[in-house]
Amino acid sequence: MELRKDPITQSWIILGQRETGPEAALDCPFDAEALSKLKTIYSWPPDGPWQVRVVAHPDPLYRIEFDPGRVAEGMYDKMGPLGAHEIVVESPAHDKRFSQLSDDEIDRVLSVWCARIADLKKDARFKYVSVFKNQGVLAGEEWSHAHSEVAATIFVPRRLKYELHAAHDWFKNKERCIFCDVVRQEEKQGKRIVDVQGDYYALCPYASRVPYEVWVMHRKHNQLFEQPRPGSNRRQLAALLGRVIRRLEKVAPAYHLVVHTAPNTKNKKGELAGYWKTLADDYHWHIEIMPIVERRTKSYSIKEIYFNAELPETAAEHLRGLDPNS
Repeated sequence: MELRKDPITQSWIILGQRETGPEAALDCPFDAEALSKLKTIYSWPPDGPWQVRVVAHPDPLYRIEFDPGRVAEGMYDKMGPLGAHEIVVESPAHDKRFSQLSDDEIDRVLSVWCARIADLKKDARFKYVSVFKNQGVLAGEEWSHAHSEVAATIFVPRRLKYELHAAHDWFKNKERCIFCDVVRQEEKQGKRIVDVQGDYYALCPYASRVPYEVWVMHRKHNQLFEQPRPGSNRRQLAALLGRVIRRLEKVAPAYHLVVHTAPNTKNKKGELAGYWKTLADDYHWHIEIMPIVERRTKSYSIKEIYFNAELPETAAEHLRGLDPNS
């Protein structure tokens, strides 16, 4: 495995063969016997039967023991895949999807996501910690057992850099958080709001990239998903997220879910040097969910120029009308 940087888009690409083939995915590595063979990184509760468990990915893309060994190859840059790659096993039950977990169970999963982001950010080598979930074959799901993934990298993903630059520029010009402005406008207009729970909002973005794209946001400013504001009730977020996913499963067989949080401020080198002074004011954590609908669409074939045949206003109205509990 190695990482190569595209000098034009500034994206890091992972190249190389993984150790296990597709046939390995037929067997679930998270049943009781198989799970005992994987290194446990975190378990909740810490004593007694586990309800959420974090283990090392059996075939990781990034490894703690790698030396990045960043070198030039002519005009190009490449390095070793230093980082961390973990699996959050969201339930001991093999036959329960994330959407079938109770609000309390989802709340525990969110708490574990927070704990792993906070712990990995203690390592100053890591610039960013991603939490993501791919559900369904079309989304590249590796195993059907309910799980999500945590990846720590020594680079900031390109999509996050776009967001950081835009948020920084908006704050520089207006002295306001762009995400807070989005929530306020969507709250006022209402037509793209899918659901609300307390101070947490689920909405179809104004310029949705794919049909039924949903963002989940807290209306109160906070750049760190892993550090809730005093008084934040994450169980409300869990309840809202569960309802949103249950709605989306009625219109799409698969989805990508990604938690967007601020980069690791312990690492002030490289591409984001100089952006840290206003980070706490200009960035705002949120969760992006990208459904994959079974229809002809160019949304996933022409990257960065998206065609979406479903207006977000129409999508939000449709989702609002679906019963998440049926």
